[in-house]
Amino acid sequence: MGHRLSKIATRTGDDGTTGLGDGRRVLKDDARVAAIGDVDELNSSLGVLLCEPLAPEIRDALTQIQNDLFDLGGELSIPGYSMISDAHLERLDGWLAEYNANLPPLKEFILPGGSRAAALAHVSRTVCRRAERAIVALGRIESDAVNDAPRRYVNRLSDLLFVVARVVNRADGGSDVLWKRIS
Repeated sequence: MGHRLSKIATRTGDDGTTGLGDGRRVLKDDARVAAIGDVDELNSSLGVLLCEPLAPEIRDALTQIQNDLFDLGGELSIPGYSMISDAHLERLDGWLAEYNANLPPLKEFILPGGSRAAALAHVSRTVCRRAERAIVALGRIESDAVNDAPRRYVNRLSDLLFVVARVVNRADGGSDVLWKRIS
């Protein structure tokens, strides 16, 4: 699985490059590094959300997702390597079906907000969308070295985070914050 870090302050990045999991060095603004960084930021955003009081099943799902995101970053760091599978996508689909089952249908747009935890889920959702855009951009540049599963995973994950925000708002005794057109 590539190289593991034995120390953090290596000084090898002082020249504006960073190492990929396959040992190659690339510029820190490389599209692959940008995608890895956006996935890392998403993982950190979920870490902040996990600091909030959450139902155990939501906490467990988000913790599993954090581990998946670490794998996804690993996959992105090694061109052509695969760590995210259909099983990961099926797990997201299962959570989506489970959490959506008890939610009322949407008739209006929802504003990011409500409880603090729901707002943080929406922030994670938007970070997830940025990670998705970075993965799509990387795939356009290196189509032969980027698998489809990471893109599909973050697309489904952003949907799940939207649903989690709705579930969390209800669990906190609130409801969706609906958009109202002001004329």
